[in-house]
Amino acid sequence: MFKSNLSHFSSLLRQRLSIGQVTRSKRGYLQAPCSGYLQTMKHRRLSTSAADNAQGKGDKQEKKISVIFIDKDGEEKKIQVPIGMNILEAAHENDIELEGACEASLACSTCHVIVMDVNYYNKLEDPTDEENDMLDLAFGLTETSRLGCQVIAQPELEGIRLALPSATRNFAVDGYVPKPH
Repeated sequence: MFKSNLSHFSSLLRQRLSIGQVTRSKRGYLQAPCSGYLQTMKHRRLSTSAADNAQGKGDKQEKKISVIFIDKDGEEKKIQVPIGMNILEAAHENDIELEGACEASLACSTCHVIVMDVNYYNKLEDPTDEENDMLDLAFGLTETSRLGCQVIAQPELEGIRLALPSATRNFAVDGYVPKPH
């Protein structure tokens, strides 16, 4: 739906460019009166999230689960995580120091978390070969280790406790602490 709306906007912009209704601002941005297009879009629901469009959840309140993070000093922080969000993203949104150097592209092990209860670990989907390859590089690997970017919040994970290892191995930049997006 979003793609078709974007295509419609692009064709409208091309049409206006061809007849001279679009001008450039002082900074070089394109400017055009878009009131006609915006009127047609007024009652359409737009979403950039494929999950929202597929599940029809864009207008409903998000369901969330409780996740408890245990930092390297043993302090616990309980957060609410929307169903479908990965643990790395949830940690960044809640100021939890989970690095994620590769931005969830499965190219590092800096978002390594340890599932504290084996029963919760068994509820997770099995790790892929790519995740296992990255976990082999993780500091403090355990039997219940996972990458936070690959753990997706699901209702059956309500109350899961995740420990953060005391260190990470970031081969790109040692000592760099990234800022969440």
